Amino acid sequence: MPNIFQNYLTMDPFILLSAVNLKLRDSCSSLEDLCKTHEIDEDKLVTRLKEAGFTYNAAQNQFR
Repeated sequence: MPNIFQNYLTMDPFILLSAVNLKLRDSCSSLEDLCKTHEIDEDKLVTRLKEAGFTYNAAQNQFR
């Protein structure tokens, strides 16, 4: 199964947002869990989405 996050640093930020929130909702209990599971640098992911205007809300376990 291909890793959908393979190109997360260059992927369209809205597609990335959708993919990240889908995984957070369906199979990952936290941002840390998502990043470990998919071998993503958490700081780079957060920065990438922040540049597009989104921040992580731990209480809701999603980027908004």
